[in-house]
Amino acid sequence: MSKKLFGLLFIVLFVFSTVFSNTGVSFAEEEDTQMIRIGVVPSAEAVTVGSDGNFSITDKETKEVLYSGTSESVQVALDSVANIQTNYRLQVAWTTSNAYVEDWLNRAEIGGYATYIEPYNNGWRLLIGEFPADAGWGERETFRQEVIANGLAESDSYWRLITISTGESQLKISAENYEEIVSNPVQIESSDDLIEINGKKYRGIGEVAFNSSGTLAGINELPLEEYLYGVVPLELPPVPYGELEAQKSQAVAARTYAISGLGKRNSDGYDLLPTTSDQVYGGYEAEHSVSTQAVQETTGVVATYNDNLINAVYHSTTGGFTANNEDVWESGPVDYLRGVPDAQRGKAFENVPTLEVFKNSSNLKSLRAMRNGDFEADWSRYHRWHFEWTNEEISNVLSSYFNTDVGEVYEINVLERSDSGRVLEIEFVTENGNFYEYKDRVRWALQYINTNGTPSVLLSTLFYIEPVIDNKTKELTGFEVYGGGWGHGVGLSQTGAMGMAVKGHTYDEILKHYYQGIELEERY
Repeated sequence: MSKKLFGLLFIVLFVFSTVFSNTGVSFAEEEDTQMIRIGVVPSAEAVTVGSDGNFSITDKETKEVLYSGTSESVQVALDSVANIQTNYRLQVAWTTSNAYVEDWLNRAEIGGYATYIEPYNNGWRLLIGEFPADAGWGERETFRQEVIANGLAESDSYWRLITISTGESQLKISAENYEEIVSNPVQIESSDDLIEINGKKYRGIGEVAFNSSGTLAGINELPLEEYLYGVVPLELPPVPYGELEAQKSQAVAARTYAISGLGKRNSDGYDLLPTTSDQVYGGYEAEHSVSTQAVQETTGVVATYNDNLINAVYHSTTGGFTANNEDVWESGPVDYLRGVPDAQRGKAFENVPTLEVFKNSSNLKSLRAMRNGDFEADWSRYHRWHFEWTNEEISNVLSSYFNTDVGEVYEINVLERSDSGRVLEIEFVTENGNFYEYKDRVRWALQYINTNGTPSVLLSTLFYIEPVIDNKTKELTGFEVYGGGWGHGVGLSQTGAMGMAVKGHTYDEILKHYYQGIELEERY
């Protein structure tokens, strides 16, 4: 960004902030409804929009009505693509001081360095340098040390991949007897507040915009509470998990996650994806009356710890004991993400499931005979499970994961477990060497063969694995695993929430069981 352009940007931001500070109006005060943007079509060459009712398509920037229709579909496609470049740039500072920015730009210009200014949080991020996305760490580190020595960066500076477009991308809007080329994103609104994107119904507004890769994104913008209508029934299906208090606990967890994620994917024009990468969102047709009631009766309620929104992670089934976050991911311990038993048997670690518990289960899919106070045993077919590999299958699974031919697999050894029983480190002893994996990545290394004959990620790291020995020949014929739970195991257990609700617990009790030491508060 040039100094002239920066100066213009500063004036605009200054006038904007002055006007609103003088009137005492903020975005939060002016806009009563918290909105969210979901990339329902993250990347496409063309996106179809429409409605069953009357609708209009407008230029998002100019607000000009480009097309109006009734009960039809319109295609929005890429007509031309701007030059998109992604480079490593060294972020050196964030500041709200115009004088600091001007001085830094002058010094960087004298040194002949490429600079980039990024508006952020009522200030500016200062970035220096421009390296290709495939530039090696050594080359970039040499540059970093150089600009530190020249007083243009500090030791806490770090590299970011920044995507910038030059030139102009254009869209082509096509309908019967209509065609128009536009340069700005377009939005669709309907008289019945229901629009369609690629044939799927959504509340709110539809938008087709450019993403960071130069293709198109189909975006659904709507009130956050209405977004949750389409999330809760997919994350915790009301059939069979229709207990209202369980649905409420899911609503609060999903709301907390969504608000924490606002702006997460800004570079692509939206906040969140509608998949398990963020939260599953199915739009209007996924809604269910019980889930909607749960959202409405907890409107604005979020989970906090020390007055901050928590990382409200959740999973399907614990298998008996939830996991500490650091036992699953490479992160420091989080106070509210502590392992807790899923049962009404206290917090003692002697309740952690053992190999004997798994093996002695009369039904390894549902554990109906092992209730003993469990919250989730009656509600998840994956509370207990069992899989077996042949020698050929386990060799193929490991060879695929480690991207090399491991040959025959001789042993599989769990080298370390967490207090809650989950595998922290596993060793694969094979014909062509020993291989290792750790924490939640173990699930991807040790995939099972599903009913379609294809590998699938192991359900959890709460398992015990043993060799299968032929009784007659005493030869190794494969391996078998006895496990419990589905998912990473951290935070809220969705089937456990259902079990607690059936036993009379309220949604706040459910949340405070799985997220230790939290508070619930209304944010709006």
